[in-house]
Amino acid sequence: MFDAIFQALFSYRPVVFQQGEFRFDIGTGALVAAAMAGAVMVAAAVTYRGVRARGRLRDRIVLTALRMAALALLLFCLFRPTLVVRAAVPQQNVVAVLLDDSRSMQIPDWSGRPRGEFITQQFGAPGGALLTSLSDRFLVRVFRFSSTAGRLNSVNDLTFGGSQTRLGRALDGAREELAGLPVSGVVLVSDGADTSDASFADALLGLKAEKLPVYTVGVGGTRLPRDIQIDRVSTPRSVLKNASLLVDVVVTQTGYAGRTVTVDVEDEGRIVGSEQVRLPADGSPATVRVRAAAAEPGPRRFRFRVAPQSDEVVVQNNVREALIQVRDGQEKILYFEGEPRFEMKFVRRAVADDKNLQLVVLQRTADNKFLRLGVDGPDELVGGFPKTREELFAYRGLVLGSIEAAAFSADQLQMIADFVDRRGGSLLMLGGARAFAEGGYGGTPVADALPLAIDPRTRASEPAELARLQIMPTRQGQSHAATQIAGTEAASAVRWRDLPQVTSVNAPLASKPAATVLLNGTDERGRTQPVLTWHQFGRGKAVALTLQDTWQWQMHASISLEDQTHENFWRQMLRWLVDGAPGLVEARTTVDRVEPGEPVTIEAAIVDKTYVELNDASVTARVTRPDGTTADVPLEWTGERDGLYRGTFVSTGGGTYEVAVDSSRGSAIIGSGVTFLRAGPSDAEYFDPTMHEGPLRRIAEDTGGRFYTADAAAAGLAEDVRYGGRGVTSVEERELWNMPVILLALVGVVCAEWGYRRAVGLS
Repeated sequence: MFDAIFQALFSYRPVVFQQGEFRFDIGTGALVAAAMAGAVMVAAAVTYRGVRARGRLRDRIVLTALRMAALALLLFCLFRPTLVVRAAVPQQNVVAVLLDDSRSMQIPDWSGRPRGEFITQQFGAPGGALLTSLSDRFLVRVFRFSSTAGRLNSVNDLTFGGSQTRLGRALDGAREELAGLPVSGVVLVSDGADTSDASFADALLGLKAEKLPVYTVGVGGTRLPRDIQIDRVSTPRSVLKNASLLVDVVVTQTGYAGRTVTVDVEDEGRIVGSEQVRLPADGSPATVRVRAAAAEPGPRRFRFRVAPQSDEVVVQNNVREALIQVRDGQEKILYFEGEPRFEMKFVRRAVADDKNLQLVVLQRTADNKFLRLGVDGPDELVGGFPKTREELFAYRGLVLGSIEAAAFSADQLQMIADFVDRRGGSLLMLGGARAFAEGGYGGTPVADALPLAIDPRTRASEPAELARLQIMPTRQGQSHAATQIAGTEAASAVRWRDLPQVTSVNAPLASKPAATVLLNGTDERGRTQPVLTWHQFGRGKAVALTLQDTWQWQMHASISLEDQTHENFWRQMLRWLVDGAPGLVEARTTVDRVEPGEPVTIEAAIVDKTYVELNDASVTARVTRPDGTTADVPLEWTGERDGLYRGTFVSTGGGTYEVAVDSSRGSAIIGSGVTFLRAGPSDAEYFDPTMHEGPLRRIAEDTGGRFYTADAAAAGLAEDVRYGGRGVTSVEERELWNMPVILLALVGVVCAEWGYRRAVGLS
């Protein structure tokens, strides 16, 4: 609309004025006419001075200015203003047309029709307006692009089936193929949804260096009338078998505000979890926490899905997939207790049936005498608490019961802190007469690791007054994995209120600034204190549970024999404790899903048994393809940071790939790690499915081109390319004196003068 109005007033499109050079064609006749116009201006001024008696000074100034403006317009025309422009010589220049052939072009939001139909209509049908206007002026070279770019013989060959859109690669490919030819510009027809991880900034630099303008045509609507999309799913890449996943699912929508929908979780087609969510206002995200069970071991494909709704424009974005490795192994946890007490007995009983947790108990029965339970062999912990880092770091979690700091040497106290900080293990300290400040931990490295602040001046003391506490989760604790003791989040909150009181003999401690309190306890006087607190410390996590008798949740008279609350709490607690603790070899791929035929980067972090990074290890990844064939990929130390190794292989077909990384140092085997990834067509084209105007405008503006909507492109794109000043050009002059805007301005000024004179009584 703006371009049409501009051209109607100024005779030419805006690009002519932007690219052209303004000048006057002043001849002898023009100078004579200018002299005459000057004389008329002087006469006008003298004339209006003569009406002094009949008019005010303001009236004379206004009338004189209007008369001068009219004469100035005439003088402007007499000087014959001209625009000198460089126009592309017809049929001697090339224009590259890049057509988007990706899946998102099937979305039916171009006047109710698929976006690809615009391309077919404009470039494939006989008499297509865009192709015709370009072909009349240029030699047109047509390219298709999605994940790659290539020449297109016929628009009818487009399938709109590409699973990726890579704008940068398409622009680079077209620029390289047309190198050496007189190119006037590049026309990019797309919805602008670039699904690659790479930036197209490098491609723009190349185009700017060659001063090659890109004219972008955006196809599609900037807003879908009716659509639900699963925006984001946050899942771990690896969990223990039988883990209860708590997954945050972000849902956005347009056109369905106020409707309640169900988010289902499927494990290889079997529904393992569901949660309802009420959709908020259009464009606003809604976050729903869905619980799902990871019951089957191995690489599992979880699908998070909202059923398609009526009249929904895009249904493919109602599903998100995540590949999660479900590990069927045992996580080893050391529980060191300083005295015989019920808490240890019931904790051990609570996790006895969990085949994925190995709780090794070391209980002091007398000075230098210990009871060992759950050990792998006769030599494990035979000398009591580990005295070397290698021995302690073999565990993934450490639980300290009622054991005083004086029971450890200074080196062992530092080892415990390093177990969390450097090894990445997890520390849980339980309440008791010899724990926390009462156990003399103030000023020790362990106190530095704990999430509760212990005054370093505090020394070991007698237990504080017994406090009976009613436990309730905090706002953060209501949705945390460790505090889910019932089937749903709501049921869990109700169950916490019904549990009997438990006790603490430790003086209340404040949480550190970065710590998170999950459970609070309220005593008989209404005073509240944190009882379950955690924070990240270095590579691992440190947790403080100040209660001494959670076994009451199993043995209290109000608890039925069938009640599993105590078991659920401790299984959840210990599973969360060891979650994310690294091993000697941590293998990963930089992405968990690729297109078949794309390269895959493998990374591995290698440490020795004391968790010191190794830069001289021999590391190899064995890749097992979906068809069962294998390939060995050597990994080399990157030099970017200690212990990081990297290698690359190319995926050959669709399916799940297993990547097993083995490492050794000399003749000694360090360890192994496994990760998985999937290869298959991506659905990324259907997410954020609107036309992305921002990237298309940036491409056009950065290269000196222009952005058009689909409906506006046919009107002036070819003309704008012609006057872009690129390729083989000729100099043309465009006269400006006869522009309609000049006549309108002249008539307007004359009418304004006459009207003003009438208004002030001077006519």
